[in-house]
Amino acid sequence: MIQLTAAGKRFGPKILFEDLNWLITPKERVGIVGANGTGKSTLLKVLAGIEGLDYGSVNVMKGIRAGYLPQDGITLSGRTVFDECMGVFAEIHALEAEQQNLAHRMSELDHSTPEYQQIAERYHQVQSEFTARDGYNIESRVGAVLSGLGFGREDWPRRVEEFSGGWQMRIALAKLLLEEPNLLLLDEPTNHLDLEARNWLESYLENYPNAFVLISHDRFFLDVTVSRIAEIWNKHVYFYTGGYSKYEQQKTERRAQLEAAYANQRDRIEQLETFINRFRAQATKAKQVQSRIKELEKIDRIEIPPDEKTIHFRFPQPKPSGRIVAEFRNVAKSYGEKNVFSGASFSIERGDRIALVGVNGAGKSTLIKLLSGEEPVTSGEYVLGHNVATDYFAQDQYKVLDADSTIIDDLALVAPRSNNTELRSILGCFLFSEDDVFKRIGVLSGGERNRYALARMLMMPGNFLLLDEPTNHLDMRAKDVLLTALQEFNGTVVFVSHDRYFIDKLATRVIEVADGGVHVFPGNYEDYLWRKNGGGSAAVAPVATSAKSASAAEFHTAVKSKTAVADKAVVAEKADDKQRRLNPIKFRQMKQRQRAIEDEITRLEVEIADFEQALSSFQSAEMSIEIAGMLESRREDMKNLLAEWEEVSTILEANK
Repeated sequence: MIQLTAAGKRFGPKILFEDLNWLITPKERVGIVGANGTGKSTLLKVLAGIEGLDYGSVNVMKGIRAGYLPQDGITLSGRTVFDECMGVFAEIHALEAEQQNLAHRMSELDHSTPEYQQIAERYHQVQSEFTARDGYNIESRVGAVLSGLGFGREDWPRRVEEFSGGWQMRIALAKLLLEEPNLLLLDEPTNHLDLEARNWLESYLENYPNAFVLISHDRFFLDVTVSRIAEIWNKHVYFYTGGYSKYEQQKTERRAQLEAAYANQRDRIEQLETFINRFRAQATKAKQVQSRIKELEKIDRIEIPPDEKTIHFRFPQPKPSGRIVAEFRNVAKSYGEKNVFSGASFSIERGDRIALVGVNGAGKSTLIKLLSGEEPVTSGEYVLGHNVATDYFAQDQYKVLDADSTIIDDLALVAPRSNNTELRSILGCFLFSEDDVFKRIGVLSGGERNRYALARMLMMPGNFLLLDEPTNHLDMRAKDVLLTALQEFNGTVVFVSHDRYFIDKLATRVIEVADGGVHVFPGNYEDYLWRKNGGGSAAVAPVATSAKSASAAEFHTAVKSKTAVADKAVVAEKADDKQRRLNPIKFRQMKQRQRAIEDEITRLEVEIADFEQALSSFQSAEMSIEIAGMLESRREDMKNLLAEWEEVSTILEANK
């Protein structure tokens, strides 16, 4: 469809990429990755025909249409949401209008006239094309895409100018998906999507009939949508087969091979140079010396490109809080007559890393504001624990910064013990490099100010971090730095993020805000989806648990008895084998879930033993009641996990 030959592009004196040869086929599914500033968006604009090349050529097959979605900057007005999306079917609307006009003319003509025959033939052609282009279903197609991207039916008749920039980008994405161009070009399409809309987009792209090339900083999204990775690195574009995880593995292998080849070549060069220097003056060795000189000159020297510096950032560790950090007791929140949620009762314990999930508008930001104290509860009780110091990162955190101060001077105020090199390293993690650190905060874009506000807060964190979409505006490198630092942080974290990989790696519990309620799920986002899809239902009766403790002995007893229980379940299952048989991917996921449950059981065993030990040493009545409550909660968690482990193990046994 599109072919780049010896393609190169500059940005001023800087070469972004060169010597690029790339043939984009009709079913291409490619993700472009690379550090900020390497030219990812520029390459996408070249494919879209928005920018030209400085070197080489680009050839586009006749009739090929490319549809391009930028990161932001699209402004729509003048129509309703539904009409704006219906507007992409102008050609189909024209066919429909022509069809109606032809039908009207045919009704006025004599069937025996040549004119009638000519019009009837044209009517048949138009009707066939209208049907082939699915003209009768365009309204349902528009509705399906709008719903998938998070627009409720009540939003369809609203004017597009009423929506924020992020929602207008969703409308622009909907229009592109409905147009179905031959080549779909998406620059960070998940930036403005919540998890539910992002998951829907994954499924849509999986069935997209044509080629697409996209840029994303979401590892999981790349893993499930693309079959090829194009990395811009060291002024060249390298291609890897598979998703992002495969790319990381192949890149490591490629570099290892390159380093091995480089070492072998260096050994050969040293041998040749040693021989030449040793025998250069001997006439009897002149022929051999000349032969080796020629060989040395013909060697194409291998170069090892420098690796990106790995920056490791560790938060200053705060003073520990009490075991119970925060507690909701039958909390409700409403704005006037609008109820956000009610009946919310849960506790947050020291060391928890809780992800808040739910569709846009469900109340995630409201819940995190209640936890931060920014807003009061409507009813119920919210209690902060002993020695809890809260830090809240809002989506508009930049509004509280000093606009007249430079970035590095402002950061030095909150981290007086850090030297200039350390400050610049931290700012580099969050994409502020070289002279950027001397910019005044007031001239930064909204995204830049939010990135800086996050870096600033993390220099002196409290022991209870509340982070509302901290991964927005961060590339993969910055997300990795933030993720590692939060994993090593010994405080408590509650966060909202639309990055699936980030949530899966960080969360130990998930709180869902949905349908006017708040629901707590153990584990990460994958575990949450498992339970939402019915994975937590008890198909096999749970092993009886002692009232005293769900301990290690109990788990191992359950392992021993599993075979007998599984055998009975397998016999009952054979009649329904076709329905229960797992495909290889689901089988692997269930194996991973089994291991995760076993790890969680081991962790709970340790906690239960600690609580039992603490309960045996009396300190106060209040403390004993608190510990007893947490011990009972852990025993209940253990009981549920044992039941789930039984179910998963039985299904896996039946699928061996």
